[in-house]
Amino acid sequence: MRITELTSLSESQTSDLLKLMPQLTSSIEVSAEMLCAAAENPSTHLFAAVDEEGRIAGCASLCITKSPTGVKGGIEDVVVDATFRGQHIGRQLIEHIIAFAKENYAPVTLHLTSRPSREKANRLYQSIGFSKYDTNVYKLICE
Repeated sequence: MRITELTSLSESQTSDLLKLMPQLTSSIEVSAEMLCAAAENPSTHLFAAVDEEGRIAGCASLCITKSPTGVKGGIEDVVVDATFRGQHIGRQLIEHIIAFAKENYAPVTLHLTSRPSREKANRLYQSIGFSKYDTNVYKLICE
Protein backbone atom coordinates (compact mmCIF):
# COMPACT_ATOMS: atom_id res chain seq x y z
CA MET A 1 0.00 0.00 0.00
CA ARG A 2 1.39 3.40 -0.91
CA ILE A 3 0.17 6.83 0.17
CA THR A 4 -0.01 9.45 -2.55
CA GLU A 5 -1.32 12.98 -2.81
CA LEU A 6 -4.05 13.46 -5.38
CA THR A 7 -3.90 16.91 -7.00
CA SER A 8 -6.20 15.94 -9.86
CA LEU A 9 -8.46 12.92 -10.26
CA SER A 10 -8.78 10.31 -12.97
CA GLU A 11 -12.16 8.73 -13.65
CA SER A 12 -11.19 5.57 -11.75
CA GLN A 13 -9.91 7.59 -8.75
CA THR A 14 -13.13 9.60 -8.71
CA SER A 15 -15.16 6.40 -8.86
CA ASP A 16 -13.18 4.83 -6.00
CA LEU A 17 -13.57 7.95 -3.85
CA LEU A 18 -17.31 8.17 -4.57
CA LYS A 19 -17.63 4.59 -3.26
CA LEU A 20 -15.66 5.52 -0.11
CA MET A 21 -17.55 8.65 0.91
CA PRO A 22 -20.82 6.95 1.98
CA GLN A 23 -18.72 4.83 4.37
CA LEU A 24 -17.63 8.08 6.01
CA THR A 25 -21.00 9.80 6.24
CA SER A 26 -24.47 9.26 4.91
CA SER A 27 -25.55 12.80 5.74
CA ILE A 28 -23.64 14.46 2.89
CA GLU A 29 -24.04 13.64 -0.77
CA VAL A 30 -20.50 13.90 -2.19
CA SER A 31 -20.25 14.61 -5.92
CA ALA A 32 -17.45 14.15 -8.41
CA GLU A 33 -17.25 17.94 -8.66
CA MET A 34 -16.74 18.25 -4.90
CA LEU A 35 -13.94 15.67 -4.98
CA CYS A 36 -12.19 17.35 -7.91
CA ALA A 37 -12.46 20.77 -6.25
CA ALA A 38 -10.86 19.40 -3.07
CA ALA A 39 -8.03 17.72 -4.99
CA GLU A 40 -7.30 20.87 -6.97
CA ASN A 41 -7.48 23.31 -4.01
CA PRO A 42 -3.95 24.43 -3.07
CA SER A 43 -4.78 24.66 0.65
CA THR A 44 -6.23 21.14 0.72
CA HIS A 45 -4.03 18.08 0.43
CA LEU A 46 -6.02 14.97 -0.48
CA PHE A 47 -4.11 11.77 0.26
CA ALA A 48 -5.07 8.28 -0.87
CA ALA A 49 -3.89 4.83 0.14
CA VAL A 50 -3.52 2.98 -3.14
CA ASP A 51 -3.11 -0.79 -3.44
CA GLU A 52 -0.93 -2.68 -5.92
CA GLU A 53 -3.74 -2.72 -8.48
CA GLY A 54 -4.24 1.05 -8.31
CA ARG A 55 -7.46 0.93 -6.28
CA ILE A 56 -7.99 3.54 -3.58
CA ALA A 57 -8.35 1.71 -0.27
CA GLY A 58 -8.69 4.82 1.89
CA CYS A 59 -8.24 8.55 1.99
CA ALA A 60 -7.78 11.54 4.26
CA SER A 61 -7.31 15.23 3.70
CA LEU A 62 -5.23 17.94 5.33
CA CYS A 63 -6.74 21.43 5.14
CA ILE A 64 -4.25 24.19 5.94
CA THR A 65 -5.23 27.55 7.44
CA LYS A 66 -2.80 30.36 8.16
CA SER A 67 -4.35 32.41 10.94
CA PRO A 68 -2.99 35.21 13.14
CA THR A 69 -2.27 32.64 15.85
CA GLY A 70 -0.29 30.32 13.61
CA VAL A 71 -0.59 27.64 10.99
CA LYS A 72 -3.30 25.08 11.64
CA GLY A 73 -4.11 21.90 9.82
CA GLY A 74 -7.43 20.14 9.96
CA ILE A 75 -7.36 16.45 9.22
CA GLU A 76 -10.66 15.70 7.53
CA ASP A 77 -12.57 12.89 5.88
CA VAL A 78 -10.49 9.96 7.10
CA VAL A 79 -12.03 6.77 5.74
CA VAL A 80 -10.83 3.28 4.85
CA ASP A 81 -12.91 1.01 2.66
CA ALA A 82 -14.56 -1.77 4.68
CA THR A 83 -12.82 -4.45 2.58
CA PHE A 84 -9.40 -3.06 3.56
CA ARG A 85 -9.96 -2.41 7.26
CA GLY A 86 -7.70 -4.07 9.80
CA GLN A 87 -4.57 -3.49 7.68
CA HIS A 88 -3.46 -0.30 9.51
CA ILE A 89 -4.25 1.88 6.50
CA GLY A 90 -5.84 4.58 8.67
CA ARG A 91 -2.65 4.75 10.74
CA GLN A 92 -0.53 4.98 7.58
CA LEU A 93 -2.66 7.84 6.26
CA ILE A 94 -2.53 9.82 9.51
CA GLU A 95 1.20 9.26 10.01
CA HIS A 96 1.82 10.32 6.41
CA ILE A 97 -0.18 13.51 6.95
CA ILE A 98 1.74 14.29 10.13
CA ALA A 99 5.09 13.86 8.36
CA PHE A 100 3.87 15.95 5.41
CA ALA A 101 2.64 18.73 7.72
CA LYS A 102 5.92 18.80 9.64
CA GLU A 103 7.97 18.92 6.44
CA ASN A 104 5.88 21.56 4.70
CA TYR A 105 4.19 23.69 7.37
CA ALA A 106 6.04 23.42 10.70
CA PRO A 107 5.35 24.76 13.16
CA VAL A 108 1.77 23.62 12.65
CA THR A 109 -1.01 22.54 15.01
CA LEU A 110 -3.06 19.62 13.72
CA HIS A 111 -6.70 19.15 14.68
CA LEU A 112 -9.17 16.40 13.94
CA THR A 113 -12.58 15.40 15.19
CA SER A 114 -14.13 11.98 15.52
CA ARG A 115 -17.52 10.87 16.74
CA PRO A 116 -17.34 9.09 20.12
CA SER A 117 -19.05 6.07 18.55
CA ARG A 118 -15.97 5.53 16.34
CA GLU A 119 -14.12 3.85 19.19
CA LYS A 120 -11.37 2.24 17.08
CA ALA A 121 -10.65 5.51 15.29
CA ASN A 122 -10.48 7.40 18.59
CA ARG A 123 -8.05 4.86 20.02
CA LEU A 124 -5.96 5.12 16.86
CA TYR A 125 -5.69 8.91 17.07
CA GLN A 126 -4.72 8.77 20.73
CA SER A 127 -2.12 6.06 20.08
CA ILE A 128 -0.51 8.27 17.42
CA GLY A 129 -0.20 11.14 19.91
CA PHE A 130 -3.34 13.23 19.53
CA SER A 131 -4.84 14.29 22.83
CA LYS A 132 -8.46 15.01 23.53
CA TYR A 133 -9.03 18.75 23.64
CA ASP A 134 -11.65 20.19 25.95
CA THR A 135 -13.67 22.45 23.69
CA ASN A 136 -17.10 22.77 22.19
CA VAL A 137 -17.52 22.11 18.50
CA TYR A 138 -20.26 24.05 16.76
CA LYS A 139 -21.72 23.55 13.33
CA LEU A 140 -23.63 25.96 11.09
CA ILE A 141 -24.48 25.20 7.49
CA CYS A 142 -24.86 28.33 5.38
CA GLU A 143 -26.76 27.83 2.15
